[in-house]
Amino acid sequence: MQSLIEKLNDVAAVTVTPFDADGAVDLDANAKLVRRLVDAGVKVITPNGNTGEFYALTPDERRRMLESTARAAGGDAIVLAGVGLDAFSAIEAARHARDHGARAVMVHQPVHPYVAAEGWVDYHRQIAEAVPDLGVVPYVRSPRITGAELARLGEACPNVVGVKYAVPDPVRFASVARDAGLARFAWLCGLAEPYTPAYWAVGARGFTSGLVTAAPGLTLRMRDALRAGDQAAAMEVWELIRRFEELRGTDASADNVAVVKEALAQLGLCRREVRPPSRALPAAVREEVAAILAAWHEKGIA
Repeated sequence: MQSLIEKLNDVAAVTVTPFDADGAVDLDANAKLVRRLVDAGVKVITPNGNTGEFYALTPDERRRMLESTARAAGGDAIVLAGVGLDAFSAIEAARHARDHGARAVMVHQPVHPYVAAEGWVDYHRQIAEAVPDLGVVPYVRSPRITGAELARLGEACPNVVGVKYAVPDPVRFASVARDAGLARFAWLCGLAEPYTPAYWAVGARGFTSGLVTAAPGLTLRMRDALRAGDQAAAMEVWELIRRFEELRGTDASADNVAVVKEALAQLGLCRREVRPPSRALPAAVREEVAAILAAWHEKGIA
């Protein structure tokens, strides 16, 4: 598990779920997108994350996306599979992922109106104990989950190897990570490139990204700059991706996935359609995505 912790301290690409002209999952397009990432140097791939429209997929579609991703990645990248919903469904999905080559699972934040801190620990403990040979990475989006809960979970379950932390507060993250154990887990900034330089400065050594599916060169350039301690170079990338990520974050991230799929569609890599409750992008936003891609292409850095 220590080796897995080290390998997860990297860019985790959260892939889209491509759909075909009939609205079905397009596994051929998915395989090509995964291989494009792996060939670019991405070492961690997350199917069935939020950028993959996890909650808009059927259980069978999520299973087929996992299988397609694992086949395409082969042994060239770690598959960190998204699982979630009730604990029983998450365990079933985790076992399926394990049986098809995944090394770890990322557990989506519990979808429940009433979440106790102790119950949060128990939920993840049930999942981790059911798959002791898999790495487990909780996805933390609530500031109510503290370092104390993460420390208890890590003590009870050695296979809880990482935390995807997505509370938009780097100061709080710094405290949580140290209370839980900075060296105990792989700490992934779960808010992607806009927050990564700040989170890196206080201890994160990995981050998740949807942007990387469209522009792997930019994301890996930020990672390499941060690893080299070159904050200025990392912020140069930050400036280049800023508007793209602002479009994704508009209106409480309503277009988070649609912007990425639009970029991929303009690159000829998959169709742009998303499922409700997401929406198709307005023409003006599509035009702005095209302008951003053109600027990246002109600089030869995407």
